[in-house]
This record gives sequence, C-alpha cells and structure tokens, in this order.
Amino acid sequence: MAEKRSEVPAVLARLAQRFADWRTTRSVGERIPAPLWKAAVKVPGQHGLNRTASVLSLDYYSLKKRVGHEASSAATFVELPTSPLAVPHECVIEMEDALGAKMRVQLKGQDIPDLLQLSRVFWNVD
Repeated sequence: MAEKRSEVPAVLARLAQRFADWRTTRSVGERIPAPLWKAAVKVPGQHGLNRTASVLSLDYYSLKKRVGHEASSAATFVELPTSPLAVPHECVIEMEDALGAKMRVQLKGQDIPDLLQLSRVFWNVD
C-alpha cells in the first residue's frame, strides 16, 4: 500500500517523539544532542530532507549540511547476492534503523533467509 503524504512514517514519528521529549527537558540555548542529530541525518535518504526537517521541527539547511557531512563519512556498504547462500560455519547479520533499533541474526550451518525480505520487514518498507 502506498504511503499517503499526510501520514507520517513510523520511524519518523518515533524520532519526532524523541525530539519532543528532549525539547520539554532542555535548557534555553542548549544544542541538540549528538545522538538525536545522528538519528535525524539517517532519515532523509528514505523520507526526504524537507519532510524530515518539517516533521522534526529542524532547520532545513542545518539538516541538509549535516546530511551532506554524514554522507561523506558514511560506512561501507556491502552488497549481498540475492540468491540463496549456504553458510559453511557461522554468519552474523546486523541491521540498524535510523532510531538505533538493532536486529542481529546469527546463522550456523544453514541457508541464509531471504535477506531482502528480512530487511524490508525490519525497516518497514513495502
């Protein structure tokens, strides 16, 4: 089912709540903590820069600058084949979403599950 523009994706709604919680307890002039910025710069790739800034009540240009900086120092992406693989001994697959939720799958001597479907379910992507 296609996402309606008026609906806020779950990952973005959870992050907006984290920002709202922080804003209720912050001191005047206190800067946004690094963990919140780190989570915020991961979201625009999936949901767009303007939408992310709007939902999180962030300055568009500040977010854009941080996203550009994050992209230049991003971790290495490793592409896995989509065909079934046999795991000879042991394999660990770890995933992390924009809010820091993590999933770890440890496989021993069995076929790797459908990694594409597994990642879609974890990141809530249709």
